[in-house]
Amino acid sequence: MDFLLTILLLLLCLLISNVISHYIPFIPTALTQIAFGVVLALVNGDISLELETEWFLLLFVAPLLYNDGRHFPREELWRMRASIFGNAIVLVLLTAVGGGYFIHWMVPEIPLAASFALAAILSPTDPVAVNGIAKRIHIPEQVLNLVRGESLINDASGLVAFDYAVVAVVTGFFSIKEAVFDFTYMFIAGALLGLILGLLIIWIRFILRKQGINDITFHSLLQIMTPFIIFIITEEMLHASGVIAVVVAGIVHSLIHEKTETMNAQEKVLTENIWSIVLFILNGIVFLLLGLNIPSSMIETVENPNIGNWLAIGYVVAVGLMILAIRFAWSYLFSYQEYRFLKKKMDVKPNVKNTLFISLTGVRGAVTMAGVLSIPFVIQNGEAFPHRSLILFLAAGVILFTLIVATVFLPLLSKEEQTAGEEPSVLNLTEAKSRILLAAIQKIKVEMTEENAAVAYELMDEYKRMFAKYKQEQTSNTDAFQKKVREVRLTALRAERQYIQEMMGQGRMDEELFATFEKSLDYREDALSNNVRSGILFIIGRSKRAWLRFLGQNRQETRLAELRVLGRDIQIKTLQNAVKKLEEYSRQSEMDQTEVLSIVIADYNRLIRRLKRPTVHYNEKSEEQKEELRIKVMDIERSEIHRMYEAGDINKEQAKELRRFINYIESVTLYEHVE
Repeated sequence: MDFLLTILLLLLCLLISNVISHYIPFIPTALTQIAFGVVLALVNGDISLELETEWFLLLFVAPLLYNDGRHFPREELWRMRASIFGNAIVLVLLTAVGGGYFIHWMVPEIPLAASFALAAILSPTDPVAVNGIAKRIHIPEQVLNLVRGESLINDASGLVAFDYAVVAVVTGFFSIKEAVFDFTYMFIAGALLGLILGLLIIWIRFILRKQGINDITFHSLLQIMTPFIIFIITEEMLHASGVIAVVVAGIVHSLIHEKTETMNAQEKVLTENIWSIVLFILNGIVFLLLGLNIPSSMIETVENPNIGNWLAIGYVVAVGLMILAIRFAWSYLFSYQEYRFLKKKMDVKPNVKNTLFISLTGVRGAVTMAGVLSIPFVIQNGEAFPHRSLILFLAAGVILFTLIVATVFLPLLSKEEQTAGEEPSVLNLTEAKSRILLAAIQKIKVEMTEENAAVAYELMDEYKRMFAKYKQEQTSNTDAFQKKVREVRLTALRAERQYIQEMMGQGRMDEELFATFEKSLDYREDALSNNVRSGILFIIGRSKRAWLRFLGQNRQETRLAELRVLGRDIQIKTLQNAVKKLEEYSRQSEMDQTEVLSIVIADYNRLIRRLKRPTVHYNEKSEEQKEELRIKVMDIERSEIHRMYEAGDINKEQAKELRRFINYIESVTLYEHVE
């Protein structure tokens, strides 16, 4: 029960940390999650969730790296292969050796082999934290690809070097020949097994489909389990690198899927949705666990009277600067050599600023913490592992140091780059709306089946018309312009409401139809005002209709269909009256207001033409299909807004305006099918 409560508490902290990061975007989510973990550990000492390194690699590293392999741009991976393998293998070994000698020189009490172990486990980088920072600032794409590429491999190389250094401390024996042989075997065997097992699982899925086993949930689950299966087989049965195996398997999956497209649309959507949830949880839990373990890792050193707290912090800063300096020197020299011998392929000469980007993005993270926590308490002769608590303190401190340094200095470098002439990557509203509509069109294509093809094409035409309209408005994209559009739409709504009230006062419509029109007008007005009430009304309306269908109350559905027919003429006249009012207003307005009025009038005229089409008999099944498709499309539109905001393509105010835009589309949809 305690274990379950701990998991639920971590998930709650995960949700809260993401909410905080939304309102305080300049602090990376990873740093917020580490802080939550530290607070939990300090407030409640009973909370603990320690995992062995093998379990940590299986539960967290394997699926995360497999997913990175699936999505990493293969052209970039191949083009930057020299830099990636240089950073992932050579730089790791340089950090382990050079850093080990430095740590032993600075703290002679730590044996040389133990110093090598600490430096080796500090060598793997963690791109998750860097991605959180990159969402808010501009980091060169080449730098991000390099960090992501090397992280696919350096976890394995760093852990192998760390294991051998720890064995040297525990046993007092170390053979460079055996180490090189085992290192080579683990890499080559891991890559081959990843290739073979990845192809085998794809072949199994193909055979199962041929046998008629096409259940999308089954195949999605098999995909999610793939990295765990490959990692266990590689590590436990053949003692090769499971990390390398899952990376290779992820790349193989991506290549085969791209060539064959064996996955149907429903399976693809389900699988990607499951992956998004899994990755969201794993990325967050990793840093929460890191925060949980930091206090226990540091407490012995803090309480040690022989080491002052300021001296211990000085050690942390010195080690952190040392590993960043090694990374800086290697990156500059290696990129310079690449530029010298491959001038035709490299456009930009290596410079200090770009090298600083590469250095500061080398943030250390969860793999470092998981590895250092696996250090044994005693060595072979029964004595305590030398200065284990100090090594844990240094590892935890360096993780925080690199993360804080990246958080502080990367934005400063990014600002300098923009002031030097590079324009910020914030989109204007019209471009952002076009992206949203394109995402909606792509979603409709993915969701299209033989059964719903007719309504899918109809819905796609609607979005294509909207897309064409917003592409024409590239010159009218300022916030002031959008505010004027909203004001004109609200003016038109008031004209519609006045006409409906006059019709009711003259007894030309019944109360039920009047209430329906009033409700629709209220909803559209709320949507234009970005009122929370609009979302609540939308949810209540959908819930009510679903409940009526569940109860089988077809009479209400029939009545709704009758209202559509009876209200069509009134609806057309209402819209025509609004157009008349807007045209009168246009003749008295200034030139800039006329442009806004023409856009709104065009929308109304298009809606009038659609309502004047020959009446089609109400088809409940088609309407349900279209409604279901609209819900999925609206979901993807809101997801696209969130993605653009997280990527820094739009700011908070633009995101708010775009959500209002989606609300308005929903309100117009409801109005067109008076419900």
